Formats: sequence, C-alpha cells, structure tokens
Amino acid sequence: ESFRIQSVGQSVRFQPFSHLPINRRQMKQAASTAAVDMIDIYDDEAEDAQKDKYLTFSIGNEDYVIEICYVTEIVVMQVITRVPDMPEFIRGVINLRGTIISVMDMRSRFHLDGKEYDDRTCIIVVDVNEMQIGLIVDSVKEVVDIPASQIDPPPTTHSGIKTSYVQGMGKIDENVKIILNVGKILYEEELEKLQQLSSEAVS
Repeated sequence: ESFRIQSVGQSVRFQPFSHLPINRRQMKQAASTAAVDMIDIYDDEAEDAQKDKYLTFSIGNEDYVIEICYVTEIVVMQVITRVPDMPEFIRGVINLRGTIISVMDMRSRFHLDGKEYDDRTCIIVVDVNEMQIGLIVDSVKEVVDIPASQIDPPPTTHSGIKTSYVQGMGKIDENVKIILNVGKILYEEELEKLQQLSSEAVS
C-alpha cells in the first residue's frame, strides 16, 4: 500500500509514499475516533501512487467507495450554516480554515431515513469539477485496492437506464462494493447553484 500515517497533535495526516506500508487498522481507528480533528490525504506524489485505490465509507447499512484521487481531506462534523434556496440534501456550508465548502448529506441524497450525527460521522471533502464539496457519511473505514479487472459495470434498471451516480461494482474478496461516480453525484443545475454560492463567499 502507499500511505503513511503521521500524527500531528490531535490531527492525523495521510501522506502517499509508495515505499511505506499502510496500517489499515490504525487508519480505521483514526477515522472513526472523535478525538481525530482532521485527516488529510495529500496528492503530492505521482498519480500512479493512487491508482486503483479507493476510500471506503458507510451510509446506512451499505458500504460505498470512491476513487482516492478525488479526496482532499476528511474531517469530523463541523458547525453547518444553513443556506436558503438549496436542495434538501445540501445541508449548508462549513468554514474549513477560511474556505467555505458546501456540504451534502449522503443519506438524504440517497433518500434514506435521517440519522442523528454522532462521533463517527465524517465529512469527506472531494473535488468535483474544480470545486470542493463535503460529503456527510455515517463513518469512514479504510483505503482498499480494487484493480480495474475487478470492477464490473453498474447494474441497470428495468428500463435499461444505469443509476446516474454509480460508476461500477468493485469486487473485494467475496464482497462487492458500490463505486460512486463523484463527478455525477450532483446534477448540472445543482452544481451551478453551489458554484454560485462559492463565488459569492469568495467575493
């Protein structure tokens, strides 16, 4: 594996280094502990270091994965400021070290019943079309390897239309994980609203 875990006070940072192994147990514990203020995933090495690597997290009773290259950092729950005239699943914005980031509740996005946020709830900050968005998930688990040979196309509905934000189905041992397409979690109109909100926050 290709991540090093470096503790900085109460923060835990993940840095990609191809010659150092990952301690998955330590990463899982760090990501699910309330004492962890922040987890950073840096992208200062070659893209090859992140090839076939996916971050796993849970929403409800299901585990999902996204490509690690989209993830910029993971933080515990922050104070969320509500913003009017936004979709219900957009909970509002957070101020992350001076940067205003819109946050999306993935349970609401997937039309699941709501759940009170707890010390395992995390915000995964991802880059979507050059804009940072926070994804609120029930818990973050670990980084896994899923080679392209172990990924099948997403299932189709009865009408033959693929689920818009499912990129594929990743096989890990005897398990199957749903790979989300980060670029399609938001529709074009929703992205435009968030981009406008980000622009107003900067100006």
